[in-house]
Amino acid sequence: MHKRVPQIVLEGVAKRYGQGRTILDPFDLTVEKGEFVSLLGPSGCGKSTLLKLIAGLSPVSAGELRIDGMTPKDARETMSFLFQDATLLPWRTVRANVGLGLELEHATRDRRRAKVDGLLELVGLAHVAGAYPRELSGGMKMRASIARALATDPRLLLMDEPFAALDEMSRDRMGEELLRFYEEQRWTVMFVTHSVTEAVFLSTRIVVLAPNPGRIHADVPVRFGSMRTAELRGTPEFEQKVVEVSRLLREARPA
Repeated sequence: MHKRVPQIVLEGVAKRYGQGRTILDPFDLTVEKGEFVSLLGPSGCGKSTLLKLIAGLSPVSAGELRIDGMTPKDARETMSFLFQDATLLPWRTVRANVGLGLELEHATRDRRRAKVDGLLELVGLAHVAGAYPRELSGGMKMRASIARALATDPRLLLMDEPFAALDEMSRDRMGEELLRFYEEQRWTVMFVTHSVTEAVFLSTRIVVLAPNPGRIHADVPVRFGSMRTAELRGTPEFEQKVVEVSRLLREARPA
């Protein structure tokens, strides 16, 4: 029998800024190792704030948050954070950008080269290893950013609308590539998006948040199995799940 192992545990977590409004209400959530959890909800419901709390970029105001039994600060080396923009350093080549985290860890040159070479092959950028960010398409920049995030072997990947700047076709293709990486690497993923179809395609589970203050409105399992392909989007089962999640999202919006 598969033993469930929690990786992220939030118990009674709340977040407010100074004397201002409460962003997150007492919040309980458990995420198991290997889950791909998408966060959906109206603007202002605390999706990005929740990622920042998990990453240790912002402290909780109340409650307890543990990652692998550690505080976010102590667990920071086990995770990587991808933002909406690729945030590549323009003066560094693709290879140098991907290897930045390993440099900061003082990895040996041979280890850096072997690791970066493998990641560039994984994300399909070996042929542009010597190029600069200005020479890359939006999708290529995001693949380089993903490779950089994976270089330090994270157990947890936090992604805040990483494909938001891409056109729909590129966004779908990047989602398919992300799932391929996920199947190979099996990290745990927390993924913020505003797209219901993107969440349904990628996730093993979707958490729908309601605003004012941010709280869980629905927790929806997505059971399409592994190795999802583009053809999944055209199936009745996929459409049915999109309709279900869209309805829950409408319910979560403020009146």
